[in-house]
Amino acid sequence: MHSFVWTTLLEGKYHDWLVSGFFLSIELLLITLVIALPLAIVIAILRMSPLSLLRAIGTVYVEGIRNVPLLAHMLFWYFGAPEILPDGLKAWLYRGNIEMASAVVALVLYTSAYMAEDIRSGIRCIAKEQMEAARSLGFSFLMSMRFVILPQSLGLVTPPLISQTLNLWKNTSIAMVIGVMEMMFQAAQVESATFQGFEPYAFATVGYISVSFAISLCAVLYERKFPLKKA
Repeated sequence: MHSFVWTTLLEGKYHDWLVSGFFLSIELLLITLVIALPLAIVIAILRMSPLSLLRAIGTVYVEGIRNVPLLAHMLFWYFGAPEILPDGLKAWLYRGNIEMASAVVALVLYTSAYMAEDIRSGIRCIAKEQMEAARSLGFSFLMSMRFVILPQSLGLVTPPLISQTLNLWKNTSIAMVIGVMEMMFQAAQVESATFQGFEPYAFATVGYISVSFAISLCAVLYERKFPLKKA
């Protein structure tokens, strides 16, 4: 019967590998979230634009991104996209951390497409008379969105955005397929080096559950503090 080897998790280089992977996963989550949320707002506004061309651009972005698996996005941005770049830029990317950059691009595009639809749903919940009132006061479409519609809609969609953040946290594990040394990658490395599979994957499981619980707790606390009210 296998006995749990605590030293694998508590000390030594394998402990350091796992901890560094955990913090890299956190870093990947935060970088992606900081970029994806503003991009999602822009895409949602495009989807609601009075100009058909802008609506079409927003629609193509959302549908094109959401209908391709995240794994395919990861592989494309790591293996495919650099090949069409100029040689100088491609060489610069390969000298740097192209794995991390490719993972961030894939996660940002994928996450922002889903967040954009949540934000668009929130915008549509705002009574259309509010937009009409803003326009009658001389506000442009963008000004109406910025000062009247978005402040209300973002309050409505915060819970689903937190849910998308939870999905993003779990999706960071897919970055291991392109060599990003996040938590699942390091767990696999420890398993290969020690032939102990239970300990490193137990660490990864606890790591994912802990952060997921913290994100879910944020959603619960927000909903208690700001009960959902339709505008």
